[in-house]
Amino acid sequence: MKTLAIIGSGDLGQQIAHYAISDGHYEKVVFFDDFSSEKFSAGYEIIGTSDEVESSFEKRLFDELLIGIGYNHLEARKDIFERFSKTIPFGTVIHSTVWKDPTAIVAKGCVIYPGCLIDANSKIEANTILNVHCTIAHDTIIGKHCFLSPRVAVAGFVTIDEKCTIGINATVIDNIEMVSGTRIGAAGNVIKNIEKAGLYVGNPCKFVK
Repeated sequence: MKTLAIIGSGDLGQQIAHYAISDGHYEKVVFFDDFSSEKFSAGYEIIGTSDEVESSFEKRLFDELLIGIGYNHLEARKDIFERFSKTIPFGTVIHSTVWKDPTAIVAKGCVIYPGCLIDANSKIEANTILNVHCTIAHDTIIGKHCFLSPRVAVAGFVTIDEKCTIGINATVIDNIEMVSGTRIGAAGNVIKNIEKAGLYVGNPCKFVK
């Protein structure tokens, strides 16, 4: 079995570590963290900062990498992924309770939490997180570096660009296009294309700022 390294030892990193181990994807987890002076987080060793990722990989201290930085820092998620994706292999954690159609694609660096459904011909692009019980319908694309909160429902033929955040219990109807940098508030209902980045809330969703 392989060792997973996670950049970021906070709450999200700890959740990823839990699923990586408890669901049998990896035998061991280590952390890198630029902001912690602790030696351990949730029982897993913090072995250095992000500047030590490449040298640690060369020393075979881990096999694959994931990013445990959450929805408030999507630009940082993107920067870290692009910094290391050409030199370090990224892992993928798809929980065993996920239903994924054989034609669906989940790219490297993604974490798919328990209970998600990913329908036919859909694509989850690199470094994206789907939290518990998200539903992604057929022929839909979720772009890179996105974060979908619990119970988000996305209908068919939707295209969501990179670095989008969708709040808990939000719904996106079919044939929607969503521009990069969009944020959808909790329980938001998206019924029209979103062509301007920003925060949208309500039913139907309206631009706030």
